[in-house]
Amino acid sequence: MKRFFQALIVAFTLVAGVAQAQKAPGAASRPIEVDRVVAVVNDEALTLHELRSRLVAVERQLRGQGTPLPPRDVLELQLLERMIIDRVQVQFARETGMRIADGEVDAALRRVAEGNRLSPANFKAALERDGIVWAKFREDIREEMTIARLRDREVDNRIVISEGEVDNYLASAEAQGSEAQMVHLAHVIVRVPEQSTAPQLAKIRARAEQALQQIRAGEDFAKVAAVFSDAPDALTGGSMGARPADRLPSLYADAAKNLKPGEASSLLRSPAGFHIVKLLGRQGGTLAVPALRQTRSRHILIKVNELVSESEARRKLVGLKERLDNGGDFAELARLHSNDLSAAKGGDLGWLYQGDTVPDFEKAMDALKINEISQPVHSPFGFHLIQVQERRTEEATPERRRLVARGALRERKADEAYQDWIRQMRDRAYVEYRLEDK
Repeated sequence: MKRFFQALIVAFTLVAGVAQAQKAPGAASRPIEVDRVVAVVNDEALTLHELRSRLVAVERQLRGQGTPLPPRDVLELQLLERMIIDRVQVQFARETGMRIADGEVDAALRRVAEGNRLSPANFKAALERDGIVWAKFREDIREEMTIARLRDREVDNRIVISEGEVDNYLASAEAQGSEAQMVHLAHVIVRVPEQSTAPQLAKIRARAEQALQQIRAGEDFAKVAAVFSDAPDALTGGSMGARPADRLPSLYADAAKNLKPGEASSLLRSPAGFHIVKLLGRQGGTLAVPALRQTRSRHILIKVNELVSESEARRKLVGLKERLDNGGDFAELARLHSNDLSAAKGGDLGWLYQGDTVPDFEKAMDALKINEISQPVHSPFGFHLIQVQERRTEEATPERRRLVARGALRERKADEAYQDWIRQMRDRAYVEYRLEDK
């Protein structure tokens, strides 16, 4: 049952704005608004301070992308709705026992810092110089991780792919051959609640048509997405990135066939709502089920735990790397020092397909030359020294082809399933808007 209640007023909402010594006799002090509730989501409040803080960050992001800024009040309304949807998901995650541990957040922050070529301390200092509160940034990262993991659990892992779908996909891939394409799309989604009445549906459709009219009048697509789209990628211009056409939602793939680069589709309808798709570009010649690259490698892993700190694990691997550079035997050192089951085999991981390892490990491995040994590489498992021994490319086995096909079909269905799930979650939530309250 939805919980209807009267939200508590935030303490210290108004304060006196003029000192007593400056007031005329008998004059009332003029209140200055410090904070107030702008929305109630189930049993939690969203405040004006939260909204305005997020708005500043979003405006900075849009400027950095070169996206023209929408009117501030319009962007504020759109951002509030996205914050509501995020809050609904985080609440559901918490109610169902999902929690992102501090160590996982710390590891994610390290990866972000490394991606910016900064140490964690320097990364924190750089954020604080930009006026970003570190504790708030850290919790925002935790929230993003929570939502991503929730999607995996509630949506992606529940998608069912039948053997018949796999057969049809492989038959289609064989027919397409080298004509399969990478397609770069941007999109706008105007979500339709599940139990919409006819007047509600007409109002939502009119909003979607307004977005389409602005696009056809030459308005910047990214700006329109920021104003109208309910998709999670709205603030990045609605860009979906470049994907194989066979991994796009069927609705989008069919629309893209008839578009030239730079063109936008007409209004599209799905159970989730109304869609507009823009084709940003195509790249041809990618096989739907390509030959697969394999890498034979070995590693030495030092795990981080209560007894071994990150700095100690890294220091230990630096010492081992120095011994290897001076002629040490990799297999012997792996047997003596590595903290995983491969230690008994001298660290040998065998032949690895693309995607068999975590992204941090694979990226470092792919950058190595044959017999080259990496510097310490951080992954969720700890720190590694990696050595590539051989590489080869081979045609996928029938089993591997079916596995690749299943992955492509799962990706094709994932976006549609997620949008449908988000709509259901949003429809079930109790939301009270107070943005216009004075």
